[in-house]
Amino acid sequence: MKEAMLYEKLENNEVRCALCAHRCLIKPGRLGICGVRENRDGILYSLVYAQTVSANVDPIEKKPLYHFLPGTGAFSIATVGCNFRCAFCQNADISQASKGGGWGRWGQELPPEQVVNLAQKHRCASIAYTYTEPTIFFEYAYDTAKIATERDIKNVFVTNGYMTEEALREIEPYLDAANVDLKGFTDEFYRRTCGAQLQPVLDSIRLMHQMGVLVEVTTLIVPGHNDSDEELRRIARFLADISLDLPWHISRFVPHYKMTDVPPTPVETLHRAAEIGYETGLRYVYAGNVPGDRYESTYCPNCREIAVQRFGYHTQVKLDGNRCKNCGYQLALVTER
Repeated sequence: MKEAMLYEKLENNEVRCALCAHRCLIKPGRLGICGVRENRDGILYSLVYAQTVSANVDPIEKKPLYHFLPGTGAFSIATVGCNFRCAFCQNADISQASKGGGWGRWGQELPPEQVVNLAQKHRCASIAYTYTEPTIFFEYAYDTAKIATERDIKNVFVTNGYMTEEALREIEPYLDAANVDLKGFTDEFYRRTCGAQLQPVLDSIRLMHQMGVLVEVTTLIVPGHNDSDEELRRIARFLADISLDLPWHISRFVPHYKMTDVPPTPVETLHRAAEIGYETGLRYVYAGNVPGDRYESTYCPNCREIAVQRFGYHTQVKLDGNRCKNCGYQLALVTER
């Protein structure tokens, strides 16, 4: 247990958490929406500091991050908890565990120093805060990221983007890249399916980009929920307005958690979404969860030669630095630490 960062003490021992956009008002003895931050006598504590439920070496492409150190390993950690309640969550067994009670049995202690040591041992180029939502274990991620930066290991968030500006400003010196889930483009979808709002996510994507964080965005296409041409076009236009170089991952839904009655996303839908992205002007659009798909590799926007070839998590970089070997065009990729 560790005293939380980013909260305000109020009257009657109440506190206001400023970590995510819910900005929970938490009474004594109560938890925030995430289920892992508790008010104890007017002091807000993180209940999951250094308590990992998952620690693995993953390819960076699994995050998915295609434009940040392709072909390298990312030491990936998570704790229980999430500030969303997505009905299609693929990690609901750990993300929602803190909301059902009795989750204290989960996790094992893995202090920040040990996380970085393990990343070095496994020759990982980065540490990924992932699987659940890194915002809710912010103190743990923050302390780990500081040590990692001192040892020339990069830090990446895989996030729903629902953190406050204060949280982003705090982590800014240590955050190198992020994949942000943009789950749809209507408040109705966010409220009904995720228990949140759209605008804070849009604000986070813009702010991260302005900060110089390498940002990639993923949209899970759920048939009948967020797959209309108009909604996909609105997402593409929003991303293009930030940068035509911002990568957009269009991921295939498979039935899971509370949405087992929804069919998998047709591959044709992913291809249609990819074409919408390219028509909007985006230079890098990818289809996810479809190994071997033609939209899986990175193509040079200038000559259309394959610059980074992928099949699943197998990656072959065909670049000189970040320039196309065929025409010399400089792609929007970070290939060296």
